[in-house]
Amino acid sequence: MSLGIYISVPFCRTKCSYCNFASDVFSRAVFERYVDRVCSDIVNSTQTAAEMGGLIDQAVDSIYLGGGTPTVLEPAQLERIFAAVRSHFDVTAEAEVTVECAPGTLTPAVLESLLRCGVNRVSLGVQSFVDQEAAAVGRLHKRITVLEDVARLRAVGIVNINIDLIAGLPHQTAESWEFSLAEAIATGAPHVSVYMLEVDEDSRLGRELLAGGTRYHAHFVPDEEAVADFYLAACERLQAAAIAQYEISNFARDGFESKHNLKYWTRQPYFGFGVDAHSILISATPDVDAVRFAHADSLEQYTRGSALQRTVVSNREALEESFFLGLRLTRGISLRELCAKFGEDAVSGNGEAIADLVGCGLIEQRGNFLCLTSRGRLLSNEVFERFILVDEVAG
Repeated sequence: MSLGIYISVPFCRTKCSYCNFASDVFSRAVFERYVDRVCSDIVNSTQTAAEMGGLIDQAVDSIYLGGGTPTVLEPAQLERIFAAVRSHFDVTAEAEVTVECAPGTLTPAVLESLLRCGVNRVSLGVQSFVDQEAAAVGRLHKRITVLEDVARLRAVGIVNINIDLIAGLPHQTAESWEFSLAEAIATGAPHVSVYMLEVDEDSRLGRELLAGGTRYHAHFVPDEEAVADFYLAACERLQAAAIAQYEISNFARDGFESKHNLKYWTRQPYFGFGVDAHSILISATPDVDAVRFAHADSLEQYTRGSALQRTVVSNREALEESFFLGLRLTRGISLRELCAKFGEDAVSGNGEAIADLVGCGLIEQRGNFLCLTSRGRLLSNEVFERFILVDEVAG
């Protein structure tokens, strides 16, 4: 089975107040040392897979550079990373090659570098087309910046573009959210990702919200009901524009679904490199389904060469993952495929949970597929927990 490659670049021009990723602002002096480590890990990936107990396919059909902001690297550094991947793996001719970009970082030199690297898909971290909202969370771009970047990408032949939006930013209203949706659609970008603002202690804005404070414009964050309404409005507006929802947070025109991200939700193998990068490989041990392993989420620990954190995925745990990852997809999970892979008990053993969730209007069965309802997508974590708990009791 062809492999996906994920490469983390944890460097940013500024740290957004809502961000809970392992990324931050670092001196450029660190960049070269980081690229050295990533390239070394790529070269040693076959040995790493063996040490982790996983099987690795040299054929790669998706590459994803995420962050952070990969485009803050020097063009030569970007090209070194891609050269390492292509020298060690067999990247297929039809491979999807994505790079995340912060609007305003696509200089002519960076664009030329992306083309030399074979990049054919770009994800723009827009978050909002309303300048006040973007500025309130630390974004450095304006609406016009995004529009100019989209035009630049199209001019060099990169038409597979994703627009990231966040529902629930400070100062956001139903009217301003509608404006952002309309602008995203008007760009003609064939893919849009819509995320609801996460409130947790892993971001400055989240901590301030939990504390009831006013820093980072926290007192201007819409309430949960409003954010849910924004999300539902996005589903309706994008669907009406033929940008169909295919996953809880992702919408695409036909044929532009993210091949790389689909690997995550369908449990296909992928190999991650860099800070906080995760991997899953088919297990080399017959009675184990898969192995997961991850790098340290600290830049210092990663560049120092800290050990990978390894987790063995049993067949029981693989079934759990199949439920809570597969249900993220609009098409849902195939009950027939679950039974074929895990046995008839895969469905019958979860029959009570399925019946309860259907009764609550959170999931529905469409022929052979089990799917989240619109309400279920808003309460997806509660749905997923039911399958994990049932499986633990059954085990």
